[in-house]
Amino acid sequence: MDHAEFARPVLIDGLWRTGESGRSRPVIDPATGQTLVVLDDASTNDARAAVRAARRAFDDGTWSAVSAQAERCAVLRRTADVLLRDRETIAEVETLDTGKTLAEARIDVADVVAVLRYYADLAERPGDRVVDVGDPAVLSRVVREPAGVCVAIAPWNYPLLQMSWKVAPALAAGCTTVLKPSEVTPLSTVLFARALQEAGAPAGVVNLVHGSGAEVGAALTADPDVDLVSFTGGAATGTTILQATAPLLTRVALELGGKNPHVVFADAAGPDRLDATVDRVLTGVFLHSGQVCSAGTRLIVEESVADRVVDEVVRRAEAIVLGPGLEPSSEAGPLVSTAHREAVQRYVDGAIAEGAVLRCGGEAPTDPRLVAGSFYRPTVLDRCDREMTVVREETFGPVLTVERFVDEAEALRLANDTRYGLAAGVAAADPSRAERMARGLRHGTVWVNDFGPYTPAAEWGGFGRSGHGRELGPSGLHEYQQLKHVWTHSAAPPAGWFGRGSDEQGSEVGLEKSLDEQNKP
Repeated sequence: MDHAEFARPVLIDGLWRTGESGRSRPVIDPATGQTLVVLDDASTNDARAAVRAARRAFDDGTWSAVSAQAERCAVLRRTADVLLRDRETIAEVETLDTGKTLAEARIDVADVVAVLRYYADLAERPGDRVVDVGDPAVLSRVVREPAGVCVAIAPWNYPLLQMSWKVAPALAAGCTTVLKPSEVTPLSTVLFARALQEAGAPAGVVNLVHGSGAEVGAALTADPDVDLVSFTGGAATGTTILQATAPLLTRVALELGGKNPHVVFADAAGPDRLDATVDRVLTGVFLHSGQVCSAGTRLIVEESVADRVVDEVVRRAEAIVLGPGLEPSSEAGPLVSTAHREAVQRYVDGAIAEGAVLRCGGEAPTDPRLVAGSFYRPTVLDRCDREMTVVREETFGPVLTVERFVDEAEALRLANDTRYGLAAGVAAADPSRAERMARGLRHGTVWVNDFGPYTPAAEWGGFGRSGHGRELGPSGLHEYQQLKHVWTHSAAPPAGWFGRGSDEQGSEVGLEKSLDEQNKP
């Protein structure tokens, strides 16, 4: 890792600089507990300067103008090319910063490339709509224009990928941006901003400030020059952002995580299907050590096959190889920090105290190679119910809870019995049952006989406390656009409302005649 790239982590109006706060913060490798690099924190003045730069870059019209559309798309495509050129370096930095395996980080880089190219292509398609008003002399158009200055705040678990979900559509729409990565995992966002700059993003179009959410994030969200805030993270912070932006009536898009059910019916656990079903359960909950907003942390399994399914899940969970993400043999990396591991441990201890049965895991590994990092063993808690805290709240760790049901109605009730509604999975051989469940589930994404894949062309977002607004797909672009109605009349007659003299009857006759003329086909 080239430390020189992080010596000046703040980007404002095209210039890289150190933060003005006078404070610095270590970025820790969660696999070893060692410091990767020390970054200067931005100040609230830096945050304000970044917003002012974005405001100037937007208001001068160079980037936001319709005529700049081709250049905007070209910048996105060139950024994708830069990321492909540097993909190994970026993936390694993402692995060191977040703890995820290198294989996962490589997929993240490939997904970011796909998102950039998708929005470059989408932005080139006509977005205006013509409304037929029945008069050939009238052209009534609904046009899409950029929302303005956008603040993009990304989480620590997928810092590069989640930032691209915001930045790509924002730039495609013609917005200018201020990027605020998590202070825990900021490094790949610095590289992303450098790639955008190398690809030709003009000064002020992409700005980056680094620091705590309580200080730098709060300064950004309370700035009156910001037109839109897009945030991915926890519900508590999302609520704080809504409170800060409410007096300014700033547009806000929120993706706030989930407590996601994975429903397994008996016909998906037969001899010919059990292996694939268990594989999807494991992938859904233990990928990135469970630090995924859409992780399938709630296994809801039909009673008649529950023991068979859970026994196999436990057997394979115990065989997962933990290790540093850069080691090829590692199947799962550490949690993001020791503090986060302690929080996960409290959830597990609380579940056991409430009556859950610990089937595997439930503690940090004792392997001497791993004790310096923030590793946690894959954990399965059986015999859980909806009253348990671990079932209701997002643990954000490698913890699977098991609930049981006897019929389809109960399965649907359990799966929807959550304040969240981000994602859900259904494993069922019966296609009719699978479709009924997919229709009945109150979650933004539903996987049937699969768990986890997505495409840039399909919307992503949730119901309930999982937030509002959508990322990805056409709706992801629309989040960063304003609608404007343009009415053009090529031969408008006099309206006839005023100026027709003092004779009331004559005025009414004249008005009626004028309106009749306007309404002629």
